[in-house]
Amino acid sequence: MKKIDKKVWIALCVVVVAIISYFLLSGGKKEEKISFDTVKVEKTDIHTSITATGTIEPVTSVTVGTQVSGIVSKLYVDYNSVVKKGQVIAELDRTNLISELNTAKANLTSSESTLAYEKANYNRYKTLYDKGLVSADEYESALLSFRKAKEDVNSKHESVKKAQTNLGYATITSPIDGVVLSKSVEEGQTVAASFNTPELFSIAQDLTDMRVIADIDEADIGGVKEGQRVSFTVDAFPEDHFEGQVTQVRQQATTESNVVTYEVVISAPNNDLKLKPGLTANVTIYTFEKNDVMAVPTKALRFIPTEAILEKGQTINDCEGDHKLWTLEDNVFKAHKVEVGTSNGIMTEITAGISEGTVILTDFNISGGAPEQNQQAGNPFMPRPRNNNKNGNNNNQRR
Repeated sequence: MKKIDKKVWIALCVVVVAIISYFLLSGGKKEEKISFDTVKVEKTDIHTSITATGTIEPVTSVTVGTQVSGIVSKLYVDYNSVVKKGQVIAELDRTNLISELNTAKANLTSSESTLAYEKANYNRYKTLYDKGLVSADEYESALLSFRKAKEDVNSKHESVKKAQTNLGYATITSPIDGVVLSKSVEEGQTVAASFNTPELFSIAQDLTDMRVIADIDEADIGGVKEGQRVSFTVDAFPEDHFEGQVTQVRQQATTESNVVTYEVVISAPNNDLKLKPGLTANVTIYTFEKNDVMAVPTKALRFIPTEAILEKGQTINDCEGDHKLWTLEDNVFKAHKVEVGTSNGIMTEITAGISEGTVILTDFNISGGAPEQNQQAGNPFMPRPRNNNKNGNNNNQRR
């Protein structure tokens, strides 16, 4: 019985040793497989943009007030009313204003009577003075009274004009064609114009022509210019994209919580009247655009095949140049010297050196190896695993 147990233990030990030897010799790894990411060289649009938020408002809006105090006796418009220039939209009570006009007219009549008397008196004194029958002092006193009476009549004329003007102010008319956005008073309410002009209405001239006032951070304002294309969305219509362009970059800076911003005015055509004053717009300003140019992902210009990723029978055909793109044809990694143009960091324009439609390499992936090696496969700056059947230490060795 003891001999059987001993044989069993020996057999188990042999199996364990064999398993350990297998893993030591194989490295505990599965066979590695290398695959490559590719793209076609195609024409596309390259752009850079900045984002901001802004507020939609009418291009032209007028606040209508009153220059005289009084009680609002009539209102002829309400919110969203369409008005024409010169249309009566409200009236104030005229009782006091009419009384002031009548008083001014009565004062004018009295002054005119006084002027008639002083004129006749002056003419008498002038006749007597010319004959030497009155002194110069008496003559000059009559002349002075006559002149004062004339000035008083002129003053009373101005008072009448002012009273008539104030009476006209009791009738409030629309200064423009447009739509009433807000109404600040109701019939029977008293408005006082002693220190400032009370606001009665706000009228927008044309709701089909709106604009966005966007706040642009100081770090981005340098790239914003008049005429640049803008797209924006509003929360009210999240599926719609609206277009406009930069019409003004204002120089006045605004500082809030130590953040400096500048106002940028953006046109916003609104033919379907979806955009309403006060909506918040999420704005994208395209500070640079180049359309229909041949371009590749920028990472393709950083891709470099190395000896470590070569499989059996594959070779590298490098070339001289500051910028290269790589293709894999008939087991040959071939470099193509290219000239680059503009870039937005993601896509780079290719101006010469490769044909449209060419399939190029952008990256490689290793599968089937140890987990830590798979994690390093996508990083071209990490050390690469080397196959046992590869020779040479030059990463860009010609074959």
